[in-house]
Parts: sequence; C-alpha cells; structure tokens
Amino acid sequence: MRRARLLIFAKPPRMGLAKTRLAAGMGRTEARRIAHFTLARTMRAVRGSSLDAALYLAPDRALDETLGGIWPPFLPRFSQGPGTLTERLGKGLADSPNGPVLFIGTDAPDISAAHLRCAVRALQRHDAVFGPAEDGGFWLFGVNKRPGLPPLFDNVRWSGPHTLADVRANLPSSARLALLQTLQDVDDRNDWKRWSQNKLR
Repeated sequence: MRRARLLIFAKPPRMGLAKTRLAAGMGRTEARRIAHFTLARTMRAVRGSSLDAALYLAPDRALDETLGGIWPPFLPRFSQGPGTLTERLGKGLADSPNGPVLFIGTDAPDISAAHLRCAVRALQRHDAVFGPAEDGGFWLFGVNKRPGLPPLFDNVRWSGPHTLADVRANLPSSARLALLQTLQDVDDRNDWKRWSQNKLR
C-alpha cells in the first residue's frame, strides 16, 4: 500500500481570521491565543507521527509566514484555493495520489501522534476512517483514494451536528468504515469552557 498522506487544513492564528465563532463569545485576543494553542498542539502531533504531511493554508499570504516555527519548515505548503470548504477539501483530495489520504483541521487540542498512526492502521483494513467529534463533526477523516470514488464532500452541512453523517452518506454503501476515539473540537466559548474544565478534573 502507498504511504499515507496527511493534509492539514489550517489558518494562521490571527485576530479576525481564525476562531471567529470563539471570538464572538470571548473576544478576539483570547480567540487568537486559543487558536495558537490548538494549532501548536496539532503541529506537535503531526511532527511526532512521522507521516507524509502537507499544510493546506488560507489565506494565500499564510504560505509565506513562519509563525515563530509553528508552521514546521519541513512541511510542504499549498493554498487551500478559493471557494467553499467542500471545494477546498475536494482540491486537497484531487491533489493527492491514489492511496490513503487523511484530512485534519486544527480545532481538536487532544489530538496526538498516536491518534494519527491509529488512523493509518485503520486504513490498512478499511476503506475510510473517521475521528468523530462530540458535536457531530469529525476531527479526522481518511479514505483510500482510488479511481471512481464519488465526490465525498458534496452537500455536506459543515459546522453542525450532521457533518460526519453527511460525509459518510457520500461514501459507497459497501465501504468498510472505522471509527477512532471521539475528541472535542473547540469552536466556541462553550466548547473551550467544557474542554478546560475536563482538563482540571
């Protein structure tokens, strides 16, 4: 099997750009701090996984930023491109060769290198893998790309309780699916409060 490719979809932790829903409840400065925190933890997991990874960044000017080393210099960088999330994820999949392809964002602070390696192992025995999020979305999606695969991101209701189910419905009915550990995404003030409280227990 071809080596798995990991696509990280990210934005720089800049006020007014990242974590806009969080900023609405906590202010732009605190949202930027949390965005920086979750991004750094995601990059740490990626570095520890030793996977063939690439950064898909927005906006395009982020391609030239270093963020004090948070964007690992050894990771190739690509533009997410214009359009909706459906179109941008579709571009990442189209850019990738046939074989295992994994997608992650930077909203799940508990993501680890072990989670990423587990996803790769799951794709050795399954057609697709999800890392479910508590809100009905997912912190990871992986698929064994092959010729004839249907559009996987069409008609998906993003950022809501139906996101994972909608992507799953786009997979062939015969697809063998694997589920990883459920993690919490941090999208708004309530998410951050719940995650922080759980860490203090």
